[in-house]
Amino acid sequence: MIGWTTMILGMILFFLRRLFRRCYLVVQSILMIYRAEEKKHFQRAVASGELSKLIEPWDPWWLKSSARNISLSKEGTRLVQPLTEEEASSSHQDYGAGYQPSEIPPGPDTLLPPVRKLISREPSPFLAYHLVDIIYSYCFTQRLYNGDWQSDAIGSATVVLSVSSVLGQTGQPETVLEALSYCLERTCSPEYRHMGGLQFGLGLVNDVIHVMSLGGHALICLLCDLQKMVQAGEKELKAEKTRKSKSDIRSKLKLAERKVYFIMCWVHEQPGEAWSSLAAIVRAEKSSGMDYRVGKNVPAAKNKTESRGKVLIEEL
Repeated sequence: MIGWTTMILGMILFFLRRLFRRCYLVVQSILMIYRAEEKKHFQRAVASGELSKLIEPWDPWWLKSSARNISLSKEGTRLVQPLTEEEASSSHQDYGAGYQPSEIPPGPDTLLPPVRKLISREPSPFLAYHLVDIIYSYCFTQRLYNGDWQSDAIGSATVVLSVSSVLGQTGQPETVLEALSYCLERTCSPEYRHMGGLQFGLGLVNDVIHVMSLGGHALICLLCDLQKMVQAGEKELKAEKTRKSKSDIRSKLKLAERKVYFIMCWVHEQPGEAWSSLAAIVRAEKSSGMDYRVGKNVPAAKNKTESRGKVLIEEL
């Protein structure tokens, strides 16, 4: 009797397993069909631009009205020191749920030394043009990461090196035209053209002009933020397992961080009217001194004299 009972129970369990497996396969098939439909729907949403409506557009800090009121000390440091955790918590409670810290990047915590203490010779007369290159690369990276470079410190720092000839290629541009030409060529390259190509690059030139119009204190805050970006990338690379390629990037980031700091100290020593003059030069180059053409078949200039003083940007 016990043997028959055991056999019957075994048969029941066998059929239940088969039934369960069939049900499982049916459910999996339904899920696969559902996922395929969901994938198609997602792809259609991406192609139509429907998803872009769900992403809140980022407003660059340099375009905010508060950016025109940036004020630092005579030594180039921030006037208001950061709050402690207790003070920040108290401020949050006082202002309510709508309280948010300032989106303007803070200035340096320590005094900026004179340039003469950093180098023994006279600084390059072309540093203003190097600054144009650096500002462009910063604005490019900020817009690429929608203002959240902290989400990928290594990636953002690498982008800066890639776009800036001064920081990434030890470039020494001697004119505004030369500085902008490299940045625009990188923007129109296959690596970054998905951002908008030439039109995106021209918008970044406007960013450069606008940042300069804000004055020296805004420039120092920008350079301080860029320095933190490069330092964060270097720190994360150091924490990872060292490989030769990463070691090379770390070396470039160290050099870039020093250059940014040096430029920041140099900016601090320049008169306020220098930036409006430089912005005017950049604006003039953008409007009349550069020859932009889009397309693979760009006719060559008739002679070298005709093309001298212009940069030809080809969007590949």
